[in-house]
Amino acid sequence: MAKLNTYQQKRDFDKTKEPKGDETRKRSAKRLRFVVQRHHASRLHYDFRLEIDGVLKSWAIPKGPSLHPKDKRLAVMVEDHPLSYRTFEGEIPKGSYGFGTVTIFDEGYYTPLEKSHGEKELLAELESGSLKVVLHGKKLKGEFALVRMKQAQDDKAWLLLKHKDRYAVEQAYDAEDEVSAADKAAGTRFRKQATNSNKKAADPTATNSSTFEPMLAVLATATTEDDDWIFEQKLDGFRAIAHLSKKDIQLRSRNGKSLNKQFASLANALKTDERSLILDGEIVAEDAKGNSRFQLLQHGEPLPAKYRLVYYVFDLLMLDGNDLREYPLVERRDLLERWVKKAKIPNVRLVDSMQTENEQDALEVAKEKNWEGIVAKMSDSTYLSGKRTDAWRKLKLLQSQEAIIVGFTAAAGSRLGFGALVLAVMQDKQYQYIGNVGTGFTDVQLQELSAQLNKIKTTRKPFATSVAVANENKVTWVKPKLIAEVTFSEWTTDNHLRHPVFKALRHDKKIQDISRVIPLQEIRNERELTFGRKKLTLSNQKKIYWPDDGITKSDLLNYYEQVGELMLPYLKDKPISMNRFPNGIKETGFFQKDVDKNTGPNWLKTVALESESTGNLVNYLICNDLPTLLWIANMGSIEINPWLATYRKKTKPVFAVLDLDPNGADFTEVVAVANTAHDILDQAGVPNFIKTSGSTGLHIYIYVAEQYSFDVIRDFMEMLAELVHEQHPDSTSVERSPSKRKKKIYLDFMQNKRAQTIVAPYSVRPKPGATVSTPLEWDEVNEDLSIAQFTIQTVMNRIESQQDPWKDIFEQKANLKKAIASF
Repeated sequence: MAKLNTYQQKRDFDKTKEPKGDETRKRSAKRLRFVVQRHHASRLHYDFRLEIDGVLKSWAIPKGPSLHPKDKRLAVMVEDHPLSYRTFEGEIPKGSYGFGTVTIFDEGYYTPLEKSHGEKELLAELESGSLKVVLHGKKLKGEFALVRMKQAQDDKAWLLLKHKDRYAVEQAYDAEDEVSAADKAAGTRFRKQATNSNKKAADPTATNSSTFEPMLAVLATATTEDDDWIFEQKLDGFRAIAHLSKKDIQLRSRNGKSLNKQFASLANALKTDERSLILDGEIVAEDAKGNSRFQLLQHGEPLPAKYRLVYYVFDLLMLDGNDLREYPLVERRDLLERWVKKAKIPNVRLVDSMQTENEQDALEVAKEKNWEGIVAKMSDSTYLSGKRTDAWRKLKLLQSQEAIIVGFTAAAGSRLGFGALVLAVMQDKQYQYIGNVGTGFTDVQLQELSAQLNKIKTTRKPFATSVAVANENKVTWVKPKLIAEVTFSEWTTDNHLRHPVFKALRHDKKIQDISRVIPLQEIRNERELTFGRKKLTLSNQKKIYWPDDGITKSDLLNYYEQVGELMLPYLKDKPISMNRFPNGIKETGFFQKDVDKNTGPNWLKTVALESESTGNLVNYLICNDLPTLLWIANMGSIEINPWLATYRKKTKPVFAVLDLDPNGADFTEVVAVANTAHDILDQAGVPNFIKTSGSTGLHIYIYVAEQYSFDVIRDFMEMLAELVHEQHPDSTSVERSPSKRKKKIYLDFMQNKRAQTIVAPYSVRPKPGATVSTPLEWDEVNEDLSIAQFTIQTVMNRIESQQDPWKDIFEQKANLKKAIASF
């Protein structure tokens, strides 16, 4: 049935017990039926469904239906549901559309308000945007109206209204008051259990999710003197997580792909153990002398006669259902060593820890044995799945880099296949040229690789036309599908590889993850940076800024250095107010707007603007580049606070903002309020974006692109705040006075005025944990959201692993005049 296509496409009926809707569509009674279902999903809401034309016409009502005539309940029209859904109650499993619990709040039959009307007339009312019915339920009785909020036929926003009749109530009405405590608890319990199921799974091998992604090491030049380190050989193989159980064995690469077929003999060997456990290690192809050949792993088994496959294990993550990842590394290694000795599985070996606690001694041994390098691990480190952390460090004797193959040059003379590969890495979501590699290939590799390249040829150059590529007139471009690993001596000043040598193709990495690897430097108290003609000295880097968390000024500067390119578009041409904590967050901080022109380097840009309060001229700092951002942070300004407008157009803001200040309210209610604002703005056709404040609340941003004055912006945001307040009258307030809004969420639209600052996206806050004001996807704004989950440590991993939620913000300009007409 075409009407149910959307319903069916959204659901996997092998997973959910919801009705398919492909049964014969017959009424169960002569009367038209209705049902209201309480749906505890990412947001608690009620689903209001009316039987019309062989389906259930459906609306999602965030606050639930009301018997109070003054309540105008937002009702968002959703896809048609099958008639059989009227009796559905139960659990929708995690990972499915609408994940949560469904219970029936009320049900019964209904009649058109106009007694002479039938289904045909009801359909006409529905089409016109004004549907009036009489409900005959157990809880909901009497006259109700559904009214579309706009005239556009495809608009989904309606209001559910109760008419004044003998069933209407005069006091506030909350549907939740009529829900049993057992039903409320069941919904909460199910979502929590499902969310935590991976952590509590009795059989850890039952999941192939990202729960057990490998912990990753950073490339570094040294270890720290004050920590205890364990040193191991840096292996040259495929990283593999092994899930062992009595029923099955799964070998998975670092990006989750199965390696069972590629290395079948190893998978079969691991099946001999009867315990359930998860191992971390590396698969290596080596000869009898222990010399490894990474290239032999490319095609899997069989290997040449003189080589064998060895699984070197170095960590134990779970044992017999017990999660060991919170245990210190030394304790995990002790258990691992005992298991290896007892299991005695052929070709499974423990990676030995080197018999030294001195980094230089370990490197000398690595040189003597011709290793690629060593891995240093803090002895007390916990295992952070999927995280790259400096508690594990790679110290290489020979530099290496993974690179994307984007082209090749023609072969010259008697050479087979091709001349050289053209290489690139990802930078700021674009391909950056890093040079060509033409050495290190065997004749077989030249032939095999040439055949692969010829299948993916393209005419499209991946770089900007201004980028000069060596021997470009001889280059054939290819689609970016292959990844090469090369060794090299150093980076040149123009960010090219010097003396690169081809090592192998990599099949265990993703194109979007290939970026330039910069070694972690041991913290120096002073560091000098050069940006063209601009020079900057970063001072007092060892100073502790977050004493309880051990986070230093260097950590802050490193964060801003890495995230600067994402932040700068939100700072461009906007006057900056610095919030300085030169002695860390435990000491008193202070705001600074006025910057003496003689302060700092001569390349700092300031503009003189008249103060709103005093009329005096203030020299505001303008932050349009990375060196200025780092200078601000070096001055102890932990957070970055720009105006909403630029100094060029002081009265016309770039962004409109609604600040949701919890003011002591429960954060789950802040989330609900944010989603209500999101729904209203979406229905009005206003693109909207959200971020955490990094402190306690949430900020909703609208890109208005200097089209309107602050007065217009403020009026619009006040209208939005009032509409949100109507939906949450008991938990929100638009009162400016704190005494009038105790423990109510303040819908602060007054942020929208000249010279008002608001913390920038990706700015760090002087709060415990070094939390960050982090842009979010709207589907992340749910009951699991917390401010504390976004810190300078976690946000960098987030940026590396997922797309920027605000990547399109400057392409989605809001038309507020059109939106105002729709309210």
